[in-house]
Amino acid sequence: MSASLHGRTAVVTGASRGIGLAVAAALTSAGVRTWMIARHAGRLHEAARQLGSNAFTHPCDVSDGEAVSRAASVMSEALGGAPDILVNNAGLFPLVSVEATSPEVFAETMNVNVVAPFRFVRAFVGDMRARGHGHIVTIGSVADRNAFPENGAYAASKTAQRAFHEVLRQELRGSGVRASLVSPGPTDTDIWDPVDPDNREGFPPRALMLRPEDVADAVLWAVTRPTHVNIEELRLSRS
Repeated sequence: MSASLHGRTAVVTGASRGIGLAVAAALTSAGVRTWMIARHAGRLHEAARQLGSNAFTHPCDVSDGEAVSRAASVMSEALGGAPDILVNNAGLFPLVSVEATSPEVFAETMNVNVVAPFRFVRAFVGDMRARGHGHIVTIGSVADRNAFPENGAYAASKTAQRAFHEVLRQELRGSGVRASLVSPGPTDTDIWDPVDPDNREGFPPRALMLRPEDVADAVLWAVTRPTHVNIEELRLSRS
C-alpha cells in the first residue's frame, strides 16, 4: 500500500526548472503543499503559478550560506517546523577537463552540490527526528558512482553527496526519519543546452535521455512507501 501525501508539506530546491520543477509538480499534484526554492525569482514565481495553489516560492541562491539559513528559517516558521519532505535537487554541472577547471569553479560546485544540501538537512533534521517522521531525498547522479571525462568537479561533488547520504541514513535508522538517494542517468534538461550532446561525441542524444518526469516519478514512489519502508537508493537509467 502506498501512503497518501495529501496535506503533507515539502521543500524542493532548484525547483524553477528541470528535475526540481518536475518533482514540485508531482508533489503538488499529490496534494503536497510545496515550497519551491531557486535563484531566479521571476522564473520561480511563474513556475509556481502554473502549478496552482499548493505551490509556494522562496527565491534563494543556495550558494549563499546566509541566504540558505534565512530560507530555512522562513520555511520553518511558515510550516510550524520542518517540512515532511525535503528534496535537495539544486546543483551545478560544469563540464570541463581537470586542467581547465579553476579552483574557484571546483569550490563553487562543491558549495552548491554538497554544502548547500548539508545546510538544509542540518536546519531541518533535528525537528524531523524530534517528532519521529520526515523524509530527506537527495537527487544524485550516475556520476556519483561512475567516472566520466570532464566530470572532475561534478563527480567529486556527487560522490561526496552520496557519502553524506549514506552517513545520514545510518544516523537516522530507527528514528522514523527516512533518507533516499535518487540517482538518474543523463536527463534531458536545459543543463545540456551549452553542451549540445546531439552533436558531440561521447554523449547520448537528448532523445535517448531520461525525462525530468521520470525522475520525479521515482521520487514520488520513494516518498509514498509505507512509513516502515525506506528506499535507501534508486538508480535510474534509460531502458
